Amino acid sequence: MVIKVLPETLIASPQMSVRGVIFDMDGLLFDSEALGIEASMRAARQCGLSLPISLARAMIGLSEDKCFELVTEQCGVAGQAAKFFALQEACFSEMVGEGRLQLKLGALSLLDLLDARNIPRAIATSSSHARATAHLAALAMPERFDAIVTRDDVTHAKPDPEPYTLAAARIGVTAELCLALEDSTVGVRAAVAAGMRVIMVPDLAEPDDFAWANALAIVESLDVARDYLMRYAR
Repeated sequence: MVIKVLPETLIASPQMSVRGVIFDMDGLLFDSEALGIEASMRAARQCGLSLPISLARAMIGLSEDKCFELVTEQCGVAGQAAKFFALQEACFSEMVGEGRLQLKLGALSLLDLLDARNIPRAIATSSSHARATAHLAALAMPERFDAIVTRDDVTHAKPDPEPYTLAAARIGVTAELCLALEDSTVGVRAAVAAGMRVIMVPDLAEPDDFAWANALAIVESLDVARDYLMRYAR
């Protein structure tokens, strides 16, 4: 993958100071998106739904309502879509219970850096509060974040800026002084609309033209994002 990096002159600029960091969750902190696709395909088989893997991938980063709309269009019956999502959640929870949920490379060292510099941080996710707390508990991480904003906390999910705006408010840092870390193009749009700088760490979704044009950087891992934060997290 070609990676977009920050110019050295921009990194050194006083305007690059970061006072808060907002993390996406699935695919950014947790290596969960492949599990989500697996859960979707397993649930589809269990309820007799012909679900293209391309559709399972297309749901990455989308709100619950948008995912429901896409699956309803595919199967033609809202009741069948509801059954699918119930099975998907059960399959996903089973995989988490089996210990298959893992942290993404560099997540712990990045959080350690923020601890050392006393930088507040939050999660802004399109997942439910129940799923977010379960993921954090499964990997013993509930205390590593100052705030968690889920789809249950907002009226409008990503790509609307509301999740990021609320996360910034909850950690007491203006959007302009926050850095967002995202793996999806939907999330990049939300962070930019909130007035934040954003570094994209792609997982399963490739950067689109908007991400290439608007992300400060597109990097291979959170380890690389940490290198940038070492320079301008104050």
